[in-house]
Amino acid sequence: MSSSATRAAGNEPPNPAVRDEAEPQSGLTARAPGSPAPGSPAPRSPAARKAARLVRPALAALSGVLLYLSFPPRPLWWLAPAALALLAWCLYGRRARAGFGLGVLHGLGFLLPLLVWTGEGVGPVPWIALATVESLLVGLTALGICLVTRLPAWPLWGAAVWIAGEALRARAPFGGFPWGKLAFGQPDGIFLPLAALGGTPLLSFGVALCGFGLYEALRVGTDTRRAGAALLAAVSVAAPLAGALAAKPLVSDAAEDGTAVAAVIQGNVPRAGFDFNAQRRAVLDNHARRTIQLAEDVKAGRAKQPDFVVWPENSSDIDPYSEPDAYAVIDQAVKAIGVPVAIGSVLVPESGPLRNTMILWDPVNGPTETYDKRKIQPFGERIPMRSFVRLFSSDVDRVRRDFGPGKEPGVFDMAGTGVGMVTCFEAAFDDAVRSTVKAGAQVIAVPSNNATFGRTEMTYQQLAMDRVRAVEHGRTVLVPVTSGVSAVIRPDGTIVKQTEMFTADALVDEIPLRSTETPATRFGPLPEYALLALAAGGLGLVLARRIRARRG
Repeated sequence: MSSSATRAAGNEPPNPAVRDEAEPQSGLTARAPGSPAPGSPAPRSPAARKAARLVRPALAALSGVLLYLSFPPRPLWWLAPAALALLAWCLYGRRARAGFGLGVLHGLGFLLPLLVWTGEGVGPVPWIALATVESLLVGLTALGICLVTRLPAWPLWGAAVWIAGEALRARAPFGGFPWGKLAFGQPDGIFLPLAALGGTPLLSFGVALCGFGLYEALRVGTDTRRAGAALLAAVSVAAPLAGALAAKPLVSDAAEDGTAVAAVIQGNVPRAGFDFNAQRRAVLDNHARRTIQLAEDVKAGRAKQPDFVVWPENSSDIDPYSEPDAYAVIDQAVKAIGVPVAIGSVLVPESGPLRNTMILWDPVNGPTETYDKRKIQPFGERIPMRSFVRLFSSDVDRVRRDFGPGKEPGVFDMAGTGVGMVTCFEAAFDDAVRSTVKAGAQVIAVPSNNATFGRTEMTYQQLAMDRVRAVEHGRTVLVPVTSGVSAVIRPDGTIVKQTEMFTADALVDEIPLRSTETPATRFGPLPEYALLALAAGGLGLVLARRIRARRG
């Protein structure tokens, strides 16, 4: 196939400045093979050519680092569009194979620092393995973006392909790992209202579209011969901003169903890391003691009387159904505060998998309803391919018995308030949070246990997710964490109260109750499906062009 046919097929960008090698020389003067054409610049040295080849890979990795820096705890949300504009410069017009490699480098630059907490206490092998697998999926995404850069209005197609990549990472492998969605880096950003309109897929799409449009605007510049392309580039940048502005009225923290006084308990742990579980009784005692202290503060007038209380995930890793002593400690604390309390526990049935369970504990009736965590973390709460993974790390045997997933969303009636349980890792999954709200949650609780990850950025990354979820569904989000940071988040994404890390504390706040569904709650996965269809359409157009070129 000639190089002109190759360009028509979409294998490389059209570049009129590059002559086809098969094209006859113009003029009458012949030149020796390998000699420079008259008037052409002098050939670069091998070192210069090697350095030039490294520019794009280096900038692709840099774009990933910039994207990481845009994530909390840093309020640098605006770096995300800039990072994607730089990535677009690396990918525009490249071959698919080169795009894959550049995408992997971008993914490593982004995910290695973002996910460094996954190696806390177990060494670098799980961290590097997870970041590498996720980066390979980012590479596939970049490959698709390379292909659609040959289409008119390519930022639109490219942003849709980015969402397809995020959708893939949220589902595979082993049930998916949505950590690192563009949306989760935007709790302080101007694009945040898009979450209330179309959920995290639309929010991520808006950021990607703005970033790719920014590069296209710089590429086209003020070239009057490309007025149409310049206009499309400007629209790509302006449309997400205009959409976010238009969606702003959807974001509200007004109380629709009155208010309730909620309390969040952070009991703290004896020590950070995986070995904190060795002192399970101490963790339970810490949360019971802090609840009793809150009851004393209420009696003394130092705190409001809460209507209900939420403890963190794993606040009682001792099964109260089988351990009378644990039952008595919890029951004493609940009776002291005198209101329903949601307790995070690990249930140990005689056979079958363990259960990561939230228990609704009533001061009169004791334990009543339960909710089993549905999204079980692979390699944390269950070990896929255990015998194979053991070859690389014996730490897999820390999880001696796998946890099993629940099946139904959990909404507890706590003193007349519908409190939906979304346990820790589940907050990263769109369907887990939405199904809880659809089941009647007026408030979302995200009980979590971050003690395993010490003082890393993990807790702040998860807190950012919770803020986005508050806006997405228009609900107050309560975040009780064993070791911090615990928080109370308004439906507009604002944190009104939070704790320090590794301190025992209690947060008491009057929160608005809401039952109105945002468009994101009503539409559910439809915006994501629409964007996936758009991505498929763009890739289909590229394929059709290639087929026509080969037939020609």
